[in-house]
Amino acid sequence: MNGFILATKSEMSQTFDEKGERIPTTFVVTTPCYVTKIQTMEKNGYVSIQLGFGTAKRMMKPDQGTLTKAGVKTPLRFLREFRIKGGTVAEENGKTVCTVGTTKITLGEEIKPVTFFQKGDMVAVSGTSKGKGFQGVVKRHAFKGGSKTHGQSDRQRAPGSIGMTTTPGRIFKGKRMAGRMGTERITVKGIKVVEVKENGLLLKGLLPGSKQGLLEIRKSN
Repeated sequence: MNGFILATKSEMSQTFDEKGERIPTTFVVTTPCYVTKIQTMEKNGYVSIQLGFGTAKRMMKPDQGTLTKAGVKTPLRFLREFRIKGGTVAEENGKTVCTVGTTKITLGEEIKPVTFFQKGDMVAVSGTSKGKGFQGVVKRHAFKGGSKTHGQSDRQRAPGSIGMTTTPGRIFKGKRMAGRMGTERITVKGIKVVEVKENGLLLKGLLPGSKQGLLEIRKSN
């Protein structure tokens, strides 16, 4: 069964497993999370569920219209779409319902962690890594740096030669050089669910991003 939810990274701590071994943990907050849109095969060519998460002071008018149509009164900060494999969409009692495996998801309802997840499940977590600003090649790409000998007192962290001669006479795209580091989408797979709580999940290990950063959690097949 497909399983997914939006969350924010919260406290990092540690606990003990069944064998008495100490493991690092990260708690993620998953409330409030609502179903804001359901895409159908007939209209869109695929089946997906859009989730809205977090609270916002103001929203763009198109997003406000999406929430109004879904019947969600809480202004939401993040909207993310999850495609469903093998899902079916139907109208039940005047409401759009998407069936995911044996679970029925209704447009406008609030998603809880217990809807999809239970202790021992394996999940994949996606987030945006911490930004580290403009960095040199030693920190960004783990370059060795230059030698200190023969009077080279200022070349320890230099990249070295980057160019070529007449042919081709330019630097190829993708050359590892200094530049902005971090702020990239990172996905960590094989994360174990240690505990399922009413307002979030306790996951084993470390997760990408900074505290209060948005995370997309998908249940591994």
